[in-house]
Amino acid sequence: MPGFEIFSDEERREVNDVLDTGVLFRYGFDAQRNGHWKAKTFEKEFAERVGVPYAHLCSSGTSALVIALAACGIGAGDEVIIPPFTFVASFESVMAVGAIPVFADIDETLCLDPKAVAKAVTERTKAVVPVHMCGAMAQIDALKQLCDEKGLMLVEDACQSVGATFKGQALGTFGKAGCYSFDAVKTITCGEGGGVVTPHEEIYQKIHQFADHGHDHVGNDRGLEGHPIIGLNFRISELNAAVGLAQLRKLDTILEIQRRNKTRIKEAMTGLPGVSFRHLPDPAGDSATFLSFFLPDEDQARECASQLAKAGVGGCPYWYDNNWHYIRSWDHLKNRVFPARQTLEMVNTAPDYANLSLDQSHKVMGRTISMQIMLGWTQQDVDSRIEKIRQVFGA
Repeated sequence: MPGFEIFSDEERREVNDVLDTGVLFRYGFDAQRNGHWKAKTFEKEFAERVGVPYAHLCSSGTSALVIALAACGIGAGDEVIIPPFTFVASFESVMAVGAIPVFADIDETLCLDPKAVAKAVTERTKAVVPVHMCGAMAQIDALKQLCDEKGLMLVEDACQSVGATFKGQALGTFGKAGCYSFDAVKTITCGEGGGVVTPHEEIYQKIHQFADHGHDHVGNDRGLEGHPIIGLNFRISELNAAVGLAQLRKLDTILEIQRRNKTRIKEAMTGLPGVSFRHLPDPAGDSATFLSFFLPDEDQARECASQLAKAGVGGCPYWYDNNWHYIRSWDHLKNRVFPARQTLEMVNTAPDYANLSLDQSHKVMGRTISMQIMLGWTQQDVDSRIEKIRQVFGA
């Protein structure tokens, strides 16, 4: 990752198709298009790829989450369980639909711990949003079973894990809806873009409507379309969709490169003093965007991350101190720095985010380093990287 490392003539050709027609809007202008429908084509091919009947392409992974939650009926006062290791969009999207984010601990999958989720469920809980972090899966089978038993909505966030699977089934397809990101640094990119998938026709109709001001998209005259629901504008442009379409067709190649590079580095690191690896419920389904590993304690992990950077081993974030991906640094959430008044439910009943008990998550994240796996590495680059890593560990 990311997909922009392998931009080539395929992306240029798809973009030029759009520019040649002059139609950048994803709907209408049928006569001028010369048969080019990039967003629709992406949706068809992506749905086939992940094995569901319905997919919708939208403007970002964040918008995908908002759309999915809204389409699944999540709203004011509902509690939604999410992990503390994620991107800020997870709690932002929950708040955007008027619901209340509730954090549950992660485990050594770096994703939600099903046992912690079970403890976090209350009478107000409406949904669970597991986030498949850093290219690989949560314990999605256990989380799905828990949601089924409790009557909760399962909405998957696979924004960081396009192409990953669990026992052969695509991440993002286990619940009512699944969300993906195709932003500038994702495995496949639209520049800016996201996607929502679902096996349910009624949810898909709401997804398609909500993402476009409530339009029903019936007929071929946009001005005459009905509005079954109130919606917003989360549309993607044909230019972004064109880039993503070319990238989607390269996904197998991307996964092959990532898995090859990750395997070589992981094998070289196996047995290094103090190193253990993230637990993967299904190693074969890992998309291999990151190699995540643990050191014995926080001090050693922080020092290791520093030494790797000094040795020229870049792309090794120490998430525990990260501003965007771990709750420790989300002061704007802890202090409830809202740009406007929120719902009474949020003001009066939301947890005290500044004083949450997430000791298990802190113990995991304090020990974690994730190494980004790049597509552009040559064999010599990987060999050099391995040598520098071994030097850091004195091997």
